[in-house]
Amino acid sequence: MKNRSGEKIKLTSIDELLGVVNEESAMEIEIDKIKSFAGHPFKVIDDEKMQNLIESISESGVLTPVLIRPDQNDGYEMISGHRRMHAAQKAGLITIPAIVREMTDDEAVIAMVDANIQREELLPSEKAFAYKMKMEAMKRQGARIDLTCVQNDHKLGKKSREILGEQIGISSAQIQRYIRLTELIPDLLELVDKKRLNFTIAVDISYIPQDVQKWIYEYICDNGFIKPNQIAALKNYLGQGPVTQSYSG
Repeated sequence: MKNRSGEKIKLTSIDELLGVVNEESAMEIEIDKIKSFAGHPFKVIDDEKMQNLIESISESGVLTPVLIRPDQNDGYEMISGHRRMHAAQKAGLITIPAIVREMTDDEAVIAMVDANIQREELLPSEKAFAYKMKMEAMKRQGARIDLTCVQNDHKLGKKSREILGEQIGISSAQIQRYIRLTELIPDLLELVDKKRLNFTIAVDISYIPQDVQKWIYEYICDNGFIKPNQIAALKNYLGQGPVTQSYSG
């Protein structure tokens, strides 16, 4: 399947899906000129679904263009389409149809998260870092739009969580709980992804210093589980007491 770099492809039904403006069209871009999005929280795994995607692309090509933005080195940064690009590479393609769009860093973060967050079977770790990245971008955008809010980061943060929660369809409190998971050491976060560590207990553990979290991980590996009352006792021993931070924001 050969395509000339820069060859235009007309878009029809996918315009709305990608948020493409009327003037935009897809171009065939060399895959080796596209780098992954910095800090991309969504995993690209060679599982059965990926194999099905590779087979589909081998047979029919990439039907939905990826979304990229120009970088500072005459290349591009992937915004939406990491799985398609990986499958295209596995299928032996050299180029991939792409929408090229100028974006600020915060616009790129928001577009990247929005394009992936509604996927089925997202891991807790993927949601955690995606929510954190988007909320931080939203807060920065809010600070630029309304400079009077810069002095009150709590109100700005609360507003961002509420907006994000409405967009995703969960409470702002649950957004905050997911974001707390980013404070876990990687080994514990992996246990959450593998459903070997309860989500609520994991959130509670996230308030414990990471050097102690390493001990908790070893305990779980040796015993297979840890109970909420054990975490509470450990926090009391550390002088933390019960978690006092409110999740309502």
